[in-house]
Formats: sequence, structure tokens, C-alpha cells
Amino acid sequence: MLLTRKQTCQLGILLSIHRQHSKIDQILIHQQIELLEVLTGFETNNKYEIKNSFGQRVYFAAEDTDCCTRNCCGPSRPFTLRIIDNMGQEVITLERPLRCSSCCCPCCLQEIEIQAPPGVPVGYVIQTWHPCLPKFTIQNEKREDVLKISGPCVVCSCCGDVDFEIKSLDEQCVVGKISKHWTGILREAFTDADNFGIQFPLDLDVKMKAVMIGACFLIDFMFFESTGSQKQKSGMW
Repeated sequence: MLLTRKQTCQLGILLSIHRQHSKIDQILIHQQIELLEVLTGFETNNKYEIKNSFGQRVYFAAEDTDCCTRNCCGPSRPFTLRIIDNMGQEVITLERPLRCSSCCCPCCLQEIEIQAPPGVPVGYVIQTWHPCLPKFTIQNEKREDVLKISGPCVVCSCCGDVDFEIKSLDEQCVVGKISKHWTGILREAFTDADNFGIQFPLDLDVKMKAVMIGACFLIDFMFFESTGSQKQKSGMW
């Protein structure tokens, strides 16, 4: 059976993702500083470099959101985030719909869909309601629960890293973590350009590794993104 051009392209992207992700157990994500945003407070599309544990860039991520949505909805905004490899090919797409930004409304909590390649869902990150802690459920493409993520009660990056633990479904075993790294007092005070690290088992399914990247971006927007001079949720959850 002959493959269509689109199917061949998707297969090539899948093989590229598998080669990249099967070799790594750690990912570093560095948000780029936007000078216009620093000087004026005008919200611009976020851009990130995604690197391996050796500091080599493997992907570049760019938000694709219109100006009105960015500046009216702020950190709660829906977005499409496109992840591009070093050859300029889009390999992963993240879709975040508009959802309630308050944990007091359990019927419409945050979520993000991860597509790899673009148009093919491989997993979801769903916020789980909890009165005290930020919690998320990692799901596969069939919407089946696979892993859990649990953050600290005080989500505040003050002179130290903030860790969100990746756990087994029963939450008895910690298998990895998503860490927001402390970047220094000046950068923390005057920009929302954050650095993250993701650690997971080397033998974790490559699709789930892609979903972990999506979880990291959702956490960034929910807890560490800012609009103008207003920091998003720096304190008690």
C-alpha cells in the first residue's frame, strides 16, 4: 500500500520525534526575553529554546496567539504553541483552550492537548481539582490516565527552584519532576522569561515525553507568566 505525501511526512516527523526523545531523560526549556515586553509591558508572543541535558538546542517553540487575546486574557489566554525542530519543521503542536483560571470553579479547569505530529493528538494534561495543591493528570491519546503531577502549596519562585513532581497513578512513586529554576533577582523581578527543567525516566514512552513538554508550558502560563507588572499566582494556590 502506497503512502500519501501527508502520511509520509507524518511518518518522518514521528521518526524524528522518536530519535530525539528516546535518547533523553532530561529537557531544559529557556524562555527568551522580549525587549518590547520588558520596556512597555505590552504582551508579546512567547518564544522558547528547548535543549537536551548537554545544552544543545533540539527544538524552538513559538506561541501563535493574536494581539487582542494576549493582552486581554493575559496568562489565562488560550493559545497554539508550535514546536519546531532544527530543520525548521513543525513536529509538535500544543493547543490550550480557554478555561477558568480559578480553582474555585471545578467544572472548567485548565487543560492542554499535545499533537505529535501536528493534527495527531498523543496526549492531554488535565488540571485536577484540589483545595490546596496544584494537581494535574497526564492522559494518553485515548484519554486514559497515565501519570499524575503534583505541585507545592506555595507556588513562589523566591531564591529557589519550584518543583512539580511527576508521580504514578496512585501517587506513591515519584518518577520525575518539572522544575521552575530560579534565574536571579533582576530577571525574576523585571521579566517573565523563565527557565524550566523536566526530568523523566529514559524508557518513558516518547509520546508521554512530548506530553511532559506540554505540561511544562501549561504550568508556566498558569503560575509564572505575567502581564505588565502583575505576576500570575505567586503565592498560595
